[in-house]
Amino acid sequence: MKTAPMILLLACFLLSAAGSHLFAQNDTSNPDFTIARLHYRGGGDWYNDPSSIHNLLRKIGERTNIAVQRHQAVVEIMDPELFAYPFLFMTGHGEIKFSEEEIQRLRLYLTHGGFLYADDDYGMDKAFRREMKRVFPDKELVELPSNHPIYHIDYDFPRGVPKIHEHDAKAPQAFGIFHEGRLIVYYTYESNISDGWADPEVHNDPPEKREEAFRMGINIVTYALLH
Repeated sequence: MKTAPMILLLACFLLSAAGSHLFAQNDTSNPDFTIARLHYRGGGDWYNDPSSIHNLLRKIGERTNIAVQRHQAVVEIMDPELFAYPFLFMTGHGEIKFSEEEIQRLRLYLTHGGFLYADDDYGMDKAFRREMKRVFPDKELVELPSNHPIYHIDYDFPRGVPKIHEHDAKAPQAFGIFHEGRLIVYYTYESNISDGWADPEVHNDPPEKREEAFRMGINIVTYALLH
């Protein structure tokens, strides 16, 4: 399924943090889109399912007009190149801990055009909610209804976020944080979408579940880049 041709561009912002940073997709010598995996502190396995982003990028390249790199970037919040990537991804099973400096910089990133997709791979929910409350004390993670455009932009998910990998027999949920009307954080819980992107032998998810996962991943990326 092809998306309409698009110019993958998030407006460039001059940001003041520790100096000025140019927020662009990538530098002009390497203009293709990639997903940046967030290397966070605290002890959680930020590196979980290393094949997942590579596989999702391959599907995006095959099914859309988005020009992609085939390998993920890895960034920490304080890295100078953070603002080169409009799309951050994080996952894991355990603890997350941001420093005060990281809190301020992540807030700056997200309120100036950046997007964070976080997928709880079982066990990071408490830590993620706590740290996001530190990033945005005045905002709440709100559950997204099934009619939100993120579920219909490329592929149609009439019931909202799909369930890809089973843990506690709970219904899948997805939450968002908004800034000035823009969805800046998308968080999936009891869904494990990124498990479905991993190589087939990693989790042994059936092909139809992996297909759902890739379709939802394409929706998330397309939505983030167009908004």
